[in-house]
Amino acid sequence: MEKAVRFYEAGGPEVLRYEDAEVGEPGPGQVLLRQVAVGLNYADTYFRNGTYPIPLPAGMGVEAAGVVQAVGQGVNNVKVGDRVSYTGFINTLGAYATSRLVDAAPLIQLPEDIAFETAAAMTMRGLTSAYLMRRIYDFRPGQAILLHAAAGGVGLIVAQWAKLLGLTVIGTVSTEAKAEVARAHGCDHIVYYGREDVAKRVRELTGGQGVDVVFDSVGKSTFMGSLDSLKRRGLMVCVGTASGTIDAFDPQILARKGSLYLTRPALADYIADPAEKAALAAEVFGHIAAGRIRIEINQRYALQDAVQAHRDLEARKTIGSSIFVI
Repeated sequence: MEKAVRFYEAGGPEVLRYEDAEVGEPGPGQVLLRQVAVGLNYADTYFRNGTYPIPLPAGMGVEAAGVVQAVGQGVNNVKVGDRVSYTGFINTLGAYATSRLVDAAPLIQLPEDIAFETAAAMTMRGLTSAYLMRRIYDFRPGQAILLHAAAGGVGLIVAQWAKLLGLTVIGTVSTEAKAEVARAHGCDHIVYYGREDVAKRVRELTGGQGVDVVFDSVGKSTFMGSLDSLKRRGLMVCVGTASGTIDAFDPQILARKGSLYLTRPALADYIADPAEKAALAAEVFGHIAAGRIRIEINQRYALQDAVQAHRDLEARKTIGSSIFVI
């Protein structure tokens, strides 16, 4: 019998249930996928706790890698035996499973030199990093960024990519261990957000100017400090709300702090066009295959340990990427 993790009510990690799952034959536009590795993402906690409201009961997880076992009518982008990964939103929800039916459209063909575990650890994070570095802002060598959660899965990829573009990277972390990892992946400077004034330290490191772009995945607790870290006409990119949803604010504050720009992008809008998704995937896979960007998998869990995995994630005990191994 196949297994899956589902939840029947919104709440803490304890609402996750590891249970038997029946998997039928693929319908039109679907494939049957035998999964090898599944990604654990902070976005998973938003579905679980109700930040992203969805009809319940529901499966958990939006990213995995595996082998196509069967294809439904009208599927022509993959065939039986193909190695694939996927990520998405509602259309891929249910990734915490040993095998599953999934829409064929989100599937990405894996290059032979990309392992299943690597793919599960970086398809969402890699595509997110790709659009952040290649679509959000036209970076020029010598510019500076502030990168919150620099030792996280996205943070480590963004830091490495930023160095490829010739940027100065100021990363925030919570511990010495995370600082060491962040430095090893390209961070030029480290700020400890639990015990330092982030904006003040950023100003010191940039000669009073501030950074060109802030990537803030923390949200509520760091929002104002992030704005205060920007130079005049800088860009604030809200890419997550790990500390909670940002409080309502008067947009006039952006003018008062230097005619700042603010965006809250979503991966779905940058991979909706198949051609753009293919281009972003090819770029990130190319960097990884060539060794220019390393994917760090520092936590591996079994599916039946999903509750503990979510607890570790929310307690900020994880470094780099985390996956479930089937």
